[in-house]
Amino acid sequence: MIRRSLFFGVLIVLGVLLYLNPNFKTISAGVAILLFGMIMLEEGFKVFTKGPLQSILKKATNKLYKSITTGAFVTALIQSSSLVSVITISFISAELITLAGGIGLIFGSNIGTTATAWLVAGFGLKIKISALAMPMLIFGIIFSFQKKTALKGIGNVLAGLGFFFLGIHYMKEGFDVFKDYIDLSEYAVSGFLGVLIYTGLGIIITTILQSSSATLALILTALSVGQIEYENALALAIGANIGTTITAILGSLSSNVAGKRLAGAHLIFNVTTGIIAIALIFPLARLVDNFSSILEISNTNYTLKLALFHTIFNVIGVIVMIPFIKRLERLLLRLIKDKGDKEIDEPKYLNPAVLKFPGAVISALLNESKYLFKNSVFEIVAHALNIHRADIKSEEKLKTIIKKSSTDLKTNVEDLYYSKVKIIYGEIIKYASTAQSTLSLNNRQINAITDIKIANRKMVEIIKDVRELNKNITMVLKLENKYLQKEYNSYRKKLTKVLRVIYLFRTENDAKKYELQLKELKHEAKVNIRQSNKSIDKLIRKNLITAEMASSLFNDYTNVNDMIKKLIDVAELLYGKKDSLLEESSENENTTK
Repeated sequence: MIRRSLFFGVLIVLGVLLYLNPNFKTISAGVAILLFGMIMLEEGFKVFTKGPLQSILKKATNKLYKSITTGAFVTALIQSSSLVSVITISFISAELITLAGGIGLIFGSNIGTTATAWLVAGFGLKIKISALAMPMLIFGIIFSFQKKTALKGIGNVLAGLGFFFLGIHYMKEGFDVFKDYIDLSEYAVSGFLGVLIYTGLGIIITTILQSSSATLALILTALSVGQIEYENALALAIGANIGTTITAILGSLSSNVAGKRLAGAHLIFNVTTGIIAIALIFPLARLVDNFSSILEISNTNYTLKLALFHTIFNVIGVIVMIPFIKRLERLLLRLIKDKGDKEIDEPKYLNPAVLKFPGAVISALLNESKYLFKNSVFEIVAHALNIHRADIKSEEKLKTIIKKSSTDLKTNVEDLYYSKVKIIYGEIIKYASTAQSTLSLNNRQINAITDIKIANRKMVEIIKDVRELNKNITMVLKLENKYLQKEYNSYRKKLTKVLRVIYLFRTENDAKKYELQLKELKHEAKVNIRQSNKSIDKLIRKNLITAEMASSLFNDYTNVNDMIKKLIDVAELLYGKKDSLLEESSENENTTK
């Protein structure tokens, strides 16, 4: 609703401005072309995020200094802080990086955005940029029509740069014509009042353009033709930095918890940096003058001085915030929480932004499947057996657990399936199928996703099987046939043992030991499925159970062994070989292009 109102408001204001002053259309067209160029740049660089860029960002977040440096370098290279944000959110969602590592990338990204100001001030406004833009557009379009993905990416990057520079050219031309009719420098306001007014104006412009880089290009272009004063341009630059937080907040409204936390970090950083820059704007301006003399930047070269100011106050902001990153992480984790009180469980890791990156997709699917197994399937099976999870995880003897767990827990397996499993299972299958149909995957990645789908299907089958078993266990508790109860207790003991070994297999360091135990239990279950139960035969011969009881016992005997086999299959698929595959997934992504 907010975005729609803002959109229509911008259209109305733009229409009025174009009607009142037709000369404004050249500047507006320049901004539009520049924004289109930035979109093409982002699309072009997306081609390369599936391989090296994704790998770099994932591996460069184990240390804070590395994540900040990487965020700055990558953003400066690809000229898109929004793309870095999308990748960061997707990696946090898939738990490939920590929130602290993601915050480091975003802080570095803020420094990286200052490269746009240097590009425009040092290059775009110094030469006849349209002469360079045209060849870029020509070659860019030619490359973009090629079939190879890499060539298309290069084409989009070239065309994006061409449109970017062409937009600067039209903006400069527009301001040159515009000053013949209106001299905006006449509206300059000095002192702190001017700082506050123009900071607010910078926030508004950035909110409208949805890009601080475009706002900076507009400010630098206006400054280069003398349409705004240098002091007011500094305040506009501060406003542009703060204005990006509004874009981030609007974008996070429909995002998952990782996106909201990252937007919160972005907001806190940019507002803090903005307040520091506003409070120290005049000392910072003098610091820029000192650095300018060292760097041999002319005292009247206000565009380069503005670019230097923009870099300095962003670097100062990062330096000020570095000691508080851990506290900021704890604050965001405390304030922005997963909604755990929903009646129906929803996916936790399946962020749509992740669907652009094969390695992250596999990680998201694997984490979601593991989450489903340990928080839903494990609980449903345990409670269907009238066993508490805490007992399974304990070191208490299985015989003792079965003996003391004779009370009906009144587990409604059907209700638990609909509230804790069905939605998540459906979303996992949908997410996996979307990834397989839209991404370019190699054979290992295709097999990994297929295995995860199989594991989820088996989990659903296990719940359906245990539903029938639970009905019979509940019935047996009401009967006073000790022979029948003994047989069902043996079934419960078998399944409880498997659940305990699976728990140890996924939590203990010595996984190999429990993996061998699972293989033995699986082999035993396979053999049992093909053989008859001699103890049931004996009970029938001695007339200790009725024909109806015998029928239930035989059915559940096969059912239990089949469940054991499926439970172990799921454990092997989710916790056996996939972790190593994830590492290889990122390394092999270049082969899919």
